[in-house]
Amino acid sequence: MTPPPSPLWQILPERTEDAPSVAALTELSFGPGRFAKSAYRLREGVDPVANLGFVAVAGKDGRLLGSIRFWPVVVGKEKNLLLGPLVVDPALRGQGIGISLMQTGIDQARATGHSGIILVGDEPYYVRVGFARIPPGKVRFPGPVDPARILGLSLKANAMLTLSGEVRRVPLDHAIAASSAGVAAAIP
Repeated sequence: MTPPPSPLWQILPERTEDAPSVAALTELSFGPGRFAKSAYRLREGVDPVANLGFVAVAGKDGRLLGSIRFWPVVVGKEKNLLLGPLVVDPALRGQGIGISLMQTGIDQARATGHSGIILVGDEPYYVRVGFARIPPGKVRFPGPVDPARILGLSLKANAMLTLSGEVRRVPLDHAIAASSAGVAAAIP
């Protein structure tokens, strides 16, 4: 359920001109260590799903406070979304900005027909919007990932129950990526 508007911030679709501010906030929040993470490797060479990028901006001055993006991935043979990074200005964490960004993104992903979302993160935080731990061994990321941090959310009935296999990045000419990048789709 999309959260009600806040007088302190608003959630808006990400625009092309937001990219430098999103990059700066991501650097501030995660630093250069993010490049070594398995989830980051899945994003390399792939554009985020265009209609699923959102930003939180200050109600008064329009300053970027947070951002969320979703990326196309394949788990086994199933198309899914990879959430991340979810970024909130470190000085503003704990005020509901991240939850609002996720709820907006999840609602839009569901409305546009996606079946499920996976992520690597802290279960106590993400459970608040419906994510649950995927049983160890069912979903495997390339590279080292703590299996207890692999979480999923079904957007269609039981989508996570049947999910199994290696998580792979989606090439830009794949149908799920092409629909978001304006590239002619070639279904493998």
